[in-house]
Amino acid sequence: MFQSLFGRKGLQKFSPVKHVNAHQLAEMMQNNDDLVLVDVRTPGEYEYDGRITGSQLIPLSMLAARLDELPKDKPIVCICRSGNRSHTACEHLAVHGFSDIYNLSGGMLGWRYAGLPYE
Repeated sequence: MFQSLFGRKGLQKFSPVKHVNAHQLAEMMQNNDDLVLVDVRTPGEYEYDGRITGSQLIPLSMLAARLDELPKDKPIVCICRSGNRSHTACEHLAVHGFSDIYNLSGGMLGWRYAGLPYE
């Protein structure tokens, strides 16, 4: 009933996670040398399903233990297969003091569908 009266926005909390699609990320990559690409898929997905050139693999299950490998003073884009795990990764980074974080909406599926290059 509350949702029908006030809508979902009344129940949502603020999230510092920004979302970008594949074309927006490609443009960001051309214009920002400091961009850090973090792929949070499994090693098998990263190796066999393709990856964005320049991305580093930190599986979501290992992210908490490897936060010290990521800079807090550079923009970070999290990548997964579809955008769900990477959003979770972004929220985790936000909780730990990272502020310039982006989720690749659509993930690698969207990247490949857009016809953008990958390894």
